[in-house]
Amino acid sequence: MTKAQSTGQVETSRLIRSFPFFYGWVNLAVSGLGLIMTSPGQTYAVSIFIESFIEDLGLSRSMVSTLYAVGTLGGSLALPLMGRSIDRYGVRKIGTAVSIFFGLSCIFMGFAENAAMLGIGFVGLRMLGQGSLYLVCLNAINRWWVRRRGEAIGVSGLITSIIAMGLTPGLIDGMIPEFGWRTTYMILGGVLLAFMAPMALIFIRDQPEKYGLHPDGVPLADSMGNKVHVAEVHWTLKEAFRTTTFWVVMLGSSCSAMLSTGLMFHMVGIVTDHGMSASVAAWLYLPLSITTAVVTLASGMLLERVSIARMMGLSQFLLALSLLMAPYLQGYSLAVTYGVILGASGGLSRTIGGVAWAHFYGRQYLGSITGMTTGIGIASSALGPMVFGVARDLAGSYGTVLMASAVLPLALGFASPLISHPEKER
Repeated sequence: MTKAQSTGQVETSRLIRSFPFFYGWVNLAVSGLGLIMTSPGQTYAVSIFIESFIEDLGLSRSMVSTLYAVGTLGGSLALPLMGRSIDRYGVRKIGTAVSIFFGLSCIFMGFAENAAMLGIGFVGLRMLGQGSLYLVCLNAINRWWVRRRGEAIGVSGLITSIIAMGLTPGLIDGMIPEFGWRTTYMILGGVLLAFMAPMALIFIRDQPEKYGLHPDGVPLADSMGNKVHVAEVHWTLKEAFRTTTFWVVMLGSSCSAMLSTGLMFHMVGIVTDHGMSASVAAWLYLPLSITTAVVTLASGMLLERVSIARMMGLSQFLLALSLLMAPYLQGYSLAVTYGVILGASGGLSRTIGGVAWAHFYGRQYLGSITGMTTGIGIASSALGPMVFGVARDLAGSYGTVLMASAVLPLALGFASPLISHPEKER
């Protein structure tokens, strides 16, 4: 928690008082924008640059995949520290700093001339974009919402999935022929510096109690003295480690990150192997993202009725189905169906990752917990692209590795009933 929170000091904010409605909505909107701004470091955007890296830098697909894996793994190592920093300094300060350094990392990508520079660029993109900025935005939302947390995550997911995953790949695909891949990355970095960093500094705020407000904008009890909020139990990272729920949710999230990242990183290769163009692969993200958005919103709103355990089970089974379909994408219609199934799995996984840690373990140490789990998830996502890329070069197709990979989500789907609300020892 921040210094003000630890002392119980209540701060006055003229900005928060100037809004006639609950400031959590402003925090949600800016955090949603931040999630969109993570795109330059996300696999769905980086995948559109892959062919340019291979052709311009003279690298093999295996080399690019391995560099991406090493960069992702390297970037993930900083996230536990980033999570603790969020708990200590707050989402506003960390979000502003991360946005600045992420923008500079995108600009650095435009100067990459060899494998070493590309690898360094990948570290920056994955650590600051996919990891740190995502972590800041997720914490910012979770700190302002408790009872309506699922709805808040669902609304942010609806907007960001359509705009970020649905439109960004096509936008980048159009910018690269027009400006070149180097200038395209520099433009993306400039947008982060000129737009996201000031927005984070001006609008993102730490949890409502710091300003004398309550989560969801409602008091802890109604006029009759009845509790409105379910009492939160706050777990430290060490305490959470000792629960079965932590490990099952973490393994499920890591599995989804690893395999869906591999599928999206090699989206162009998988699609072109079946005789379709790279542009089809770029625009395949549109039905994928729309499905992700709709499922994220629906699952978030249904969170009080459908357990996280059931959501995880369905997410893992859908992921397994998409892996089994990928080697047989004959024709555009089947490719779109594949995208819809993968998007549905991703939407459920996004809801689980967005709400599970705060739901089960409270908000007080949320930065430390999500810093660790996000770091593990991103480290896992490093393996998918590398394994798929090496297998493609060795076997000449993705078929064998995709079919074999389906075993893991199937096993985790059957393990999902082990998830339950943990009881803290007193």
